[in-house]
Amino acid sequence: MLAALSIQPEKIEVIRNKSTPKPKEKFYSPLTGLEVSDKATTEQAVTGVMIENSPDARPQSGLKDAGVVYEASAEGGITRFMVLYQQNKPELIGPVRSLRIYYLDWAAPYQASIAHVGGSYNALETVRNSYRDIDQFFNAGTYWRASDRYAPHNVYTSGAKLDELNSAKGYTSSKFTSFARTDGEPIAEPTATAISVGFSSPLYATSYAYDSASNTYARSLAGAPHADREKGQITPSVVVVIKVGTQSRGGSDGYEDLVTSGSGQAYVFQNGTVTEATWQKADRDTSLSLVDSAGNAIKLNRGQTWVSAITDRGSVSWQ
Repeated sequence: MLAALSIQPEKIEVIRNKSTPKPKEKFYSPLTGLEVSDKATTEQAVTGVMIENSPDARPQSGLKDAGVVYEASAEGGITRFMVLYQQNKPELIGPVRSLRIYYLDWAAPYQASIAHVGGSYNALETVRNSYRDIDQFFNAGTYWRASDRYAPHNVYTSGAKLDELNSAKGYTSSKFTSFARTDGEPIAEPTATAISVGFSSPLYATSYAYDSASNTYARSLAGAPHADREKGQITPSVVVVIKVGTQSRGGSDGYEDLVTSGSGQAYVFQNGTVTEATWQKADRDTSLSLVDSAGNAIKLNRGQTWVSAITDRGSVSWQ
């Protein structure tokens, strides 16, 4: 009699492939190109603040946290800054001063609120009718006067107070196109490590010293390091100089405005070198763009960008 065969079923090991984790989505600030935590941060409202640069206003507060800074002469050769914030919220910003129409021209494409203390007639007439105006004259609770400075060099605000005012007015987001951005990398042999920008007198002369280790530019003003009062040395990732024309503001005061529309020469300093370029801006609501000799947009390094506008009375040099 044949013995029954016992056949054991073969054990088949099932190997389940583990799916590859989906890469975490990255978000970048449209203002600076720096990575931010989430999509909502990229859509936050942009706020522009007029900050004074007379000797009595120094050192200023809030400059180091700005995403983009526009610098130009306000009158009499005295320069002033229009600084733009989005994700950064400094605890102290100022001294805040008055608005000029050409700063509004640069701010408008960012869909930015404009924080200021009054301004020239044409600037006020324009900003109050068509743009996000948060003038101290009508929003006194958002600003205060510091006791350690004397008027008119003592008006300050903060990121929190500006956010509160923006929210109350419904200015909760900004949609805009800023400069194209890229990851910067120092060139092997830097060709522009010392930059000088002249506006008028030595009191407003600026210079930048390139640091290859950080790939940034240490800014100096009137022959001394330019420091934010609370956060120290100002070190933009990119320095841009644009040459602009002037036009009479009208009236008998002798003041003039800068011409911000059209095109002109520009110089882009980053990675230890300089690119001679052309700036272009069709009108007030069109973004400022920088193009190379072939007409291609120049990508700027991620981080703070400092834009200086000089007239034919100004100068720029490097070595």
